[in-house]
Amino acid sequence: MTDRPAAGNRHADPVRLRSSQRIAAEAVDPAAVADDLIELCAIPSVTGDETAARDHLALALERAGLGLQAWDADPAALATDPAFPGMEVPRAVLPLVAGTLQGLVPGKRLLLVAHTDVVPPGDPATWTTPPFAPEIRDGRVFGRGTCDMKGGLVAALAAIRAVATTVGASGLAGEVVLVGVPSEEDGGAGTFAAIRAGYVGDAAVIPEPTRLEIVTVSAGAITFRLTVPGRAAHASTRREGVSALDNLELLHAALRADEDARNASETRPEMRVLGLPYATMIGTVHGGDWPSSLPDRLVAEGRYGVRAGQTAAGAEVELRAVIDAACAADPWLRDHPATLDVWGGRFSSCEVPAGHPLAAGLADAAGAVMGHRPPLVGVPYGSDMRLLVNEGGTPCVLFGPGDVRVAHAANEHVALAEVVACARSLAAWIVGELSPG
Repeated sequence: MTDRPAAGNRHADPVRLRSSQRIAAEAVDPAAVADDLIELCAIPSVTGDETAARDHLALALERAGLGLQAWDADPAALATDPAFPGMEVPRAVLPLVAGTLQGLVPGKRLLLVAHTDVVPPGDPATWTTPPFAPEIRDGRVFGRGTCDMKGGLVAALAAIRAVATTVGASGLAGEVVLVGVPSEEDGGAGTFAAIRAGYVGDAAVIPEPTRLEIVTVSAGAITFRLTVPGRAAHASTRREGVSALDNLELLHAALRADEDARNASETRPEMRVLGLPYATMIGTVHGGDWPSSLPDRLVAEGRYGVRAGQTAAGAEVELRAVIDAACAADPWLRDHPATLDVWGGRFSSCEVPAGHPLAAGLADAAGAVMGHRPPLVGVPYGSDMRLLVNEGGTPCVLFGPGDVRVAHAANEHVALAEVVACARSLAAWIVGELSPG
């Protein structure tokens, strides 16, 4: 993780913050943040099994004196919605929770949205400590989900709790809601359920790991399955057959050329600086049934990037055109084309203009807290941000502690100073946005 000195600057700049903002920011207790993060990360809420984490968060929100709603959404019913974002993990329920701090007078509605699910830990032997026995070392909390994104979830909890205990309902015009959602890692069905339950607003922040930078542009991705045919033959007479592996190599080359062209055509500076904002990757390959037989069928699964300004459906059209053209250019595949299926989570791109009041206001608050104004950046991956923007009509940015480069990895970790800095920034932003008058 890149060292970021600003994350350790826990004190607000009194010149730039109102007194009420400064008081709320300073009310964030680093010791309580550490305790909350350790407790939450000890719950193994792997995607599809988030109920215990939801219940833990619900209790914390209730203890903070917030208005509470906890419910189980029905994924089968949601899946009938044409805009449903897809799922990759079978489940019977989607456990959600929302805690609301309601001001005494009407005003804007702000959302803090964070997912409770984490990816599986992988081989325990690759961890220096058990993945669900989190511990603090050198100011960092190690454990599955610490970075993605329970560190951000705890920051959001600490922020809304600090606002509740300092400014309180009497000092707010409008409301702020912390929504804990499942199923982000496999498509975003949890946030989709929250949107359909009415949790939309004037602005939203998702504290995903961004190294405390503000993400205003997000690419996306779709998952594909490519079934590649061949014709079986004995190894000693392989020229009599057609290798499905050779055909996959041909299609893979076409995908690589397409990747080069798509990335070279990008003109947005915040995306070009990423180097490869729209990656194409084949992650699994299965096929063949005998070592000395030419494989007559291979199935490859992979990920195809969705360009900024593009929907998942638009990316699927591009992907199909690449595969169709490659098959048409090959004499054998022309008559025996590969089959392409797009399945699982569908992550469209999304964007909030850099000059939007949400990005500017959050940058002001975070800059005062951290001592430097965070940059506005783009990212090459999808998140629940696109659902709030595209489906919920809610302007949204990503801003949270941690580095995505350690997310999903062994020895995942997050710096406590970053979690505290995020919490204080969010507290200052909430008060600044919801102060009466």
